[in-house]
Amino acid sequence: MNKVEISTEFIKLDAFLKWSGIASLGSEAKMYIQDGLVKVNSEVCLQRGKKLKLGDIIEFENEKFEIV
Repeated sequence: MNKVEISTEFIKLDAFLKWSGIASLGSEAKMYIQDGLVKVNSEVCLQRGKKLKLGDIIEFENEKFEIV
């Protein structure tokens, strides 16, 4: 599992995809989310602005990322 460190209380899902390198552009992140390709804590998430916090697990293309 990949660990991704954030320095704020939370990060929005679309920003997380860019921060972690999953998406290179905001429009790319938006597309991944709208297409149902991203899971947050094992559930498909279609909310771009979903607030992620420490301990949340994000899944994309069989890779897992934990916010630390």
